[in-house]
Amino acid sequence: MLDIYLPDSYVDGPPHQVFEELRRTDPVHWQDMPDGTGYWAVLRHADVVHVARHPHLFSASEGGVVLEDLDPDTLAMMRHMLLAMDPPAHPLHRKPLAPSFTARVIGRMEGQIRGICRAILAGAREQGDVEFVHDVCARLPSQVIGELMGLPREDWPMIHRWAEQQTSGQDEEVASDSNGSMEMAMYAIGLAGRRRREEPREDLTSLILAADFGSGPMSDVDFGSFFVQLVTAGNDTTKTMLSSGTLALIDHPDQLGELRADPALIPLAVEEILRWANPLHYFRRTATTDAVVGDTPVRSGQKLAMMYTSANRDEAVFEDPQRFDVHRDPNPHLSFGIGTHFCLGAHLARLEGRVFFEELLATFPTIELTGAPRRVRSNLNNGLKQLPLRLA
Repeated sequence: MLDIYLPDSYVDGPPHQVFEELRRTDPVHWQDMPDGTGYWAVLRHADVVHVARHPHLFSASEGGVVLEDLDPDTLAMMRHMLLAMDPPAHPLHRKPLAPSFTARVIGRMEGQIRGICRAILAGAREQGDVEFVHDVCARLPSQVIGELMGLPREDWPMIHRWAEQQTSGQDEEVASDSNGSMEMAMYAIGLAGRRRREEPREDLTSLILAADFGSGPMSDVDFGSFFVQLVTAGNDTTKTMLSSGTLALIDHPDQLGELRADPALIPLAVEEILRWANPLHYFRRTATTDAVVGDTPVRSGQKLAMMYTSANRDEAVFEDPQRFDVHRDPNPHLSFGIGTHFCLGAHLARLEGRVFFEELLATFPTIELTGAPRRVRSNLNNGLKQLPLRLA
């Protein structure tokens, strides 16, 4: 049986055939890790939902959200991120931000996002041949998050590099000798100090610094950890959705043709892209007590991985799940999570995806590969690091 922990197992694409077999024979699968520990890979849709909906049994905070056991300082920093908070801290920190991410508020950004897309694609038209992941896809979320947070424009590329390093650290071509997460946190701590001395602005940075998180405003250090998650989620996962979605359409020209003929299908196509090429393979939980997942006993303290890449192709939920189908509806994929940790930025990601593909298909009658795509070597990041395209 393939080792589903090893990053090399994902270089040529997710091991969907292995996941399919495990869903049938061993849906809560024990996987050893090189460090002598191991984890339960939770592979079925219903079981992933169960783990996600019971944070009192399966903690995001206890061991963090990645499979590797972190050193105490790194784990402490992660615990200040929304994605690694359990109730009651999680709702207290999420509540002040939620009004800024409603469908109505995010919908007002459509004109701004469309303008950014058109400018990026105009630059791509001049180039003709592009490395699509970074020349095109990375630029949209970097600009959107930069403007939402009120970050200096000259800092956007550096912040994106840090975000990419965090989710792709197992790939030596992407990783850095420095700690991208720590560097971003230190940047944010400095930003918080400067912004507290200035007049408040109408952006997320001012909103976060002024918010009451149950015991008053957060400290500059807490803001640093909080910033790391918000910016990383907004940057790298959206870049992955746009680039992987474009490759999926190139690989399925019949589906691409249907979108060109009927752009009203693009919102459904975005959901199918999220299901088919979910940006992250998993998030970790840690059992707080002895429990049962499916029919499998799990002991207190053991790790679990909610395997979105498997759950999104569960035959019990999705008809013909290995087929890429832009008409798929309903589409209850788990790429935004579910329950307490449902992605705060889901409306923004969907809007960015819809507008991007509307503009891409309207601008370029021809979108074709000029070389082989290359994937990130990672058991966490389900993304591309190179996608050479000709746009004409």
